[in-house]
Amino acid sequence: MKVLRTPEECFTDLPGYPWTPSYADTSDGLRMAYVDEGSGPVVLLLHGEPSWSYLYRGMIPVLTDAGYRVVAPDLIGFGRSDKPSEQSDYTYARHVEWLRSVLFDSLDLNDIVLVCQDWGGLLGLRLVAEHPDRFSHVVAANTGLPDGTRRLPDAWWRFHDFVQKTPDLPIGFLVRAACADGLTDEEAAAYDAPFPDASYKAGARAFPGLIPQTEDDPATPDNQRAWRVLETWDKPFLCAFSDHDPITSGGERMLIGKIPGAQGQSHTTIEGGGHFLQEDRGPELAKVVVDWLDGLRH
Repeated sequence: MKVLRTPEECFTDLPGYPWTPSYADTSDGLRMAYVDEGSGPVVLLLHGEPSWSYLYRGMIPVLTDAGYRVVAPDLIGFGRSDKPSEQSDYTYARHVEWLRSVLFDSLDLNDIVLVCQDWGGLLGLRLVAEHPDRFSHVVAANTGLPDGTRRLPDAWWRFHDFVQKTPDLPIGFLVRAACADGLTDEEAAAYDAPFPDASYKAGARAFPGLIPQTEDDPATPDNQRAWRVLETWDKPFLCAFSDHDPITSGGERMLIGKIPGAQGQSHTTIEGGGHFLQEDRGPELAKVVVDWLDGLRH
């Protein structure tokens, strides 16, 4: 496996992102970067496609000020983490294992509050199902766990087809297009920063094809097994989807309907948020998380 590592100078002067990264190795020796800030109960922030922990810069201060330890990894292939150079290097199972090995073997995180969006949910909910004792709460925002039985919406297929046809993906452009409020040029450049050229983008190009769309997809059995566990999950589970995301709109209904821990929770809709609601309404989403957790304690 040929592995690329983005030069550190690519990450200078990132607007609104002052944190120094930490690093840990996955079980197969890849280096994963993560932000680790604050102290207290652990809030794990998992990003998706094609972003990185920069996405959570508006949420991290709210959570740490409220007394939480925030851990925000860059998935392998993204951010400051190592980037295998071939699309075939990336599988759903490998992504789950890369995260598991860092979060549990290296960091030994427990009693985790998971906050997940996009692929952060596809990976995070798998970890919840496979290691339920490690997690105490889940907040799902614009995400889900496809199991090969339902076709994703047309908006997602248009994105899928664009990725397939575009070897040099315009990462900042894609993130900007999926935000209700857009991005400044400097913010868009921060999303481009991990990818000095097209050779670094294999992970971003691979992700859409890894979502199980059929019963015979290699990830379908694992996700269906995960659902069987989630259908018994009775720890608190909150949905905080946005109102302007054509890809995941309505997806919260399945989560709320199937997961016992979602019953009776104060599910909310984040108004004015696009697919990347952390960009559009990051502090607001963080406050929803904090207020929900505080309410459960009292």
